[in-house]
Amino acid sequence: MGQFAQLVMEMTAYEQGCPQRIQHFLKVWAFARLIGELEGLDEDTRTTLEIAAIVHDIGIRPSLEKYGSAVGSYQELEGPPVARALLESLGYDLEMVSRVCYLVGRHHSYTDIDGVDHQILVEADFLVNIFESGMDSKDAAKIRINIFRTKAGKEIFDRLYAEEQG
Repeated sequence: MGQFAQLVMEMTAYEQGCPQRIQHFLKVWAFARLIGELEGLDEDTRTTLEIAAIVHDIGIRPSLEKYGSAVGSYQELEGPPVARALLESLGYDLEMVSRVCYLVGRHHSYTDIDGVDHQILVEADFLVNIFESGMDSKDAAKIRINIFRTKAGKEIFDRLYAEEQG
């Protein structure tokens, strides 16, 4: 079984019956992986990033159950304990689990981005959220200016959301 297959299957079981959330984390993971590779991340950082991308929205379900809302601040509060329990049960390295939980707890916080893994996770999530929310091009352009920092993330953004040419 591939490095991430068991985790992906656990997350699809966790999100069973919600194809939107399953497809969302799979797309975020794909973009995070691509940006991480293009940016030349070392193996440990890239692995941490990919795990975080797979579980980044794990706090949605407990937020909905507890508060009736999945706003980002609730996800950041409720996600890390659930992510920690899942990742520890699968035998992930505790230091990596701590970093993943940190990222899960801050993936909707866009100030004080701490590390390239955090930056790429935020960019990958926006690449998907812009499309899924049907955001208009002016708001998307502001996000590119204010959020995107990696060369690869900007290039992918431009290929996805640039005005259509002829």
